Amino acid sequence: MTDLVLTTFLKMAFILAVILGLVPVLIWAERKGSAFIQDRTGPNRAGIAGIRLAGLIHPIADVLKLLFKEDVRPAGVHRVLYALAPFLVFFVSLLTYAVIPFGDYLEVGGRRIPLVVADLDVGILYVLAIASLGTYGIVMGGWASNNKYTFLGAVRSTSQMISYEISMGLALMGLLLVSQSLRLTDVVAGQGVLLWGFLPRWGVVIQPLGAILFMTAAFAETNRNPFDLPEGESELVSGYHLEYSSMKFALFFMAEYTNLVVASALIATLYFGGWNIPWLPRAVIEARAGVLLPLLLAAHVAICALAAALYLRRASRERGRFGDGRDREPGLMAGVCVLLGLAGLAALALRPWEIGPAGASLLATALQVGAFVGKVVFFCWFFIWVRWTLPRFRYDQLMHLGWKVMLPLALANLVLTAVVVALV
Repeated sequence: MTDLVLTTFLKMAFILAVILGLVPVLIWAERKGSAFIQDRTGPNRAGIAGIRLAGLIHPIADVLKLLFKEDVRPAGVHRVLYALAPFLVFFVSLLTYAVIPFGDYLEVGGRRIPLVVADLDVGILYVLAIASLGTYGIVMGGWASNNKYTFLGAVRSTSQMISYEISMGLALMGLLLVSQSLRLTDVVAGQGVLLWGFLPRWGVVIQPLGAILFMTAAFAETNRNPFDLPEGESELVSGYHLEYSSMKFALFFMAEYTNLVVASALIATLYFGGWNIPWLPRAVIEARAGVLLPLLLAAHVAICALAAALYLRRASRERGRFGDGRDREPGLMAGVCVLLGLAGLAALALRPWEIGPAGASLLATALQVGAFVGKVVFFCWFFIWVRWTLPRFRYDQLMHLGWKVMLPLALANLVLTAVVVALV
């Protein structure tokens, strides 16, 4: 019992570290990505001892600013609901991740630990139920702020959630009919085989229309452009969190990016194989670990050497260009790359080709977790790219798309899938 509690807490700590660690990186990526798309420089002012690292210091400055900023509370607000709303939104966004598997298992002392916090039989129903609770926090914040713009933002969020959650559920039912299970670990395991001997049996292959509908609904559920009408800066100033400041505003802000990470994890889990590596099952990784590990380490050393050479070349070209700490950045990054490369060489000196069964199992787990994190990061970038590429819908267009396009398509996809499953 003690081991079960301890492993559960360790898995929760790992998940929290990944999600909360990704939030500042995503904020930086969003700013640099939008600057790249709009042909701007992006954030490049905040620094430590003159070192700016292409704007990576800005999220740290933001956290410090929000921590010490005055918490202004407007007159006429409902004090309890106004204070409770941002905590509810952030807490719900973290709860959703409990049933999403981030790997197959970790073998420790002959015992296999499943890499999911709670492997529920009704995992997908848990995700839908918990995710819908976040809207209550938005409605509470919008109403309790005693402001017409925040109230309109809350009403928009509610109607948007109702309009798109039906289509999302119907799109998921097609996939669940094929996988014959509501447990997310079963859904991922079913995507680890090949169709016709060469094509990964991912959800996007067997349910392409369902995948498009789910991803579209996920954009609407996370209030991201082109579905960010609950915020609508040009119409509602900033919508439901207009009257919030300091850490209460930060909680709304962090919840948006946490929801983005969870939505990306769900897309990867349901439609892109989860932790599965295409054409490289766990048994093959463990059997060829003595070949794979030296190759990976050699590739790591080569990449670090190449990056260090490029940074040194840049340092030579830009010497004295700025006259401040930025002149030291290429040399600093070259030093980091050299250290990482030396660590890889030291690992090669330990004869990785003689790796044992326990090490092979650990390598397979690490590669599967890395594959899952890589897919999540890719879809997070996809969310950012879409936000800064597509314009915002008008409200009538949003409702038309939800009720007259996505809902009929989701129903047709479900009926067609049911017929095929019954016949096959």
